[in-house]
Amino acid sequence: MAEEYFDVVNERDEPVGRATRREVHARKLWHRAVHILVFDAAGRIFLQKRSMKKDMSPGLWDSSCAGHVDAGEDYDTAAVRELGEELGLQLAETPERWLRLESRPETGWEFCWVYRLTHEGPFTLHPEEIETGEWLTMDEVRRRLANQPEQYCSAFRLIWSLTDGK
Repeated sequence: MAEEYFDVVNERDEPVGRATRREVHARKLWHRAVHILVFDAAGRIFLQKRSMKKDMSPGLWDSSCAGHVDAGEDYDTAAVRELGEELGLQLAETPERWLRLESRPETGWEFCWVYRLTHEGPFTLHPEEIETGEWLTMDEVRRRLANQPEQYCSAFRLIWSLTDGK
């Protein structure tokens, strides 16, 4: 598989260079990512359990869909691409931007845009990316995060603390 390249950004989220995925993570360089939270009409959220093959946070529960912004790509394009790659969704429009996160340790030094999407599924989960997924009520997510926070990615815990899924 070809090496992935990301834009390295400054404190204003402006590209200042490019580096490989491996280098960005090893050197904790600022870069970009997207998270998409998918809700159904009943208000439940779809969460994914990351594949054990992932280099970061394997086997942890995470946002419905999440991924890096590739070098030269913008956030909206990355969100639509990631939904296609991870969940098999082919969208004609970009989901709603919901929340912006500054780069910090909890995000793995990623500036993030969090998107919100209403969709009923079904999804086609990419097995290299996602082990499984499930629909949960807001109360179920709150309970699980309170009882077993270590089973969730730090970025998702941060997003949830800021939004409580609303």
